[in-house]
Amino acid sequence: MSEPKQPVGRPRDSQIDHAIASATRAILSEDGYGKLTMDAVASRAGIGKAAIYRRFATKQEMIFAATVHDMEEQPPPDSGSLHGDLEAICEVIASQLATAPPAVLHGLLADIHRDSSLGARFTSTFIERERFVIDTVLARAVERGELAAAPDTGIVHALLLGPIFYWLLILIGERGKLPDLVRTTAAAVAGALAATAPPSR
Repeated sequence: MSEPKQPVGRPRDSQIDHAIASATRAILSEDGYGKLTMDAVASRAGIGKAAIYRRFATKQEMIFAATVHDMEEQPPPDSGSLHGDLEAICEVIASQLATAPPAVLHGLLADIHRDSSLGARFTSTFIERERFVIDTVLARAVERGELAAAPDTGIVHALLLGPIFYWLLILIGERGKLPDLVRTTAAAVAGALAATAPPSR
């Protein structure tokens, strides 16, 4: 998978990006997910609403970028092993999901599943970016000879994300156990991929 293309146009102003993200987080904290609007964020950030729409097509995209990750998510530095790279990805996932307010994540998921067009756009932006990160790590493993061929990126994505998401948002598990969960998940996925990889020819 090649790196997802960024929007073409004049360079983004990082100060405006920061103002939008800060205003979004502040309003979410004060008023909650349901009451957040583009108008409220623009007013709090001291910018025109057009500046937001140049960056995000919907408020859900703006909220996800402010609370989880933006469209510049990058692969981790090469650790030298598939296990190490997967653990680095799991650490990022755990940090992002542990920081994002659970009520916000539940609201986002409800909106995405309620509106198919919103869900499709979410997949083509944020999910595609996450899978680009994983695809890069899997390609490294193939180049090292750890894997004979790259497995399905979507399946690997689910294997890495699933346990951490379930622990934090379904079980409401102890945050202090996240490092152990990260290590266990990365080791399990790396071992499973190595065990199920087709033999090299």
